[in-house]
Amino acid sequence: MLNDFKAFIARGNVLDLAIGVIMGAAFGKIVTTFTEGMVMPIVGLVTGGVDFKAKFVDLSGKLGAGATPEQIDAAVKGGAPLLRYGQLISDVITFVIVAFVMFLIAKAAMGYFTRLAAATPPPPQEALLTEIRDILATK
Repeated sequence: MLNDFKAFIARGNVLDLAIGVIMGAAFGKIVTTFTEGMVMPIVGLVTGGVDFKAKFVDLSGKLGAGATPEQIDAAVKGGAPLLRYGQLISDVITFVIVAFVMFLIAKAAMGYFTRLAAATPPPPQEALLTEIRDILATK
C-alpha cells in the first residue's frame, strides 16, 4: 500500500493539482482585495455610501443598527447569532468577479490551444493513414 501511495504522489497530475490549488488561493486573495478595495467602495458610492459589511440582522438584540465592522467581528467571535447578509452580498460580488475572470482565462486558453492545434501539422503516421483512407475511398 505504501508503494501505491508513493506512485500516486509521484505522478505529475498530483503535483499539477497542488500547484493549481496554491495558485487559486493566491488568486483568490488578489480578487478579494480587489473586490473589497476597489469594487465595493464604488458600489457603496453608487448606493449612497452603504457599507455592506455593516449590514446584518442581530438575532440576539445586543448590537445596535450602527455597529462598526469591528464590533460585528467581535460579536461573531463571541458567538452572537448574526445574519450577515451584507457580507453575503460582498462575497457574491467577489464570486462573480472570480467566475468572470476564470471564464476569460479559460476562453483565452481554449482559443490559444485551438490556434495551436490548427497550426501544428499532423504527425507523419496520421498523414499516412489519411492518405491510405483517401486511396481506399476512391476505389
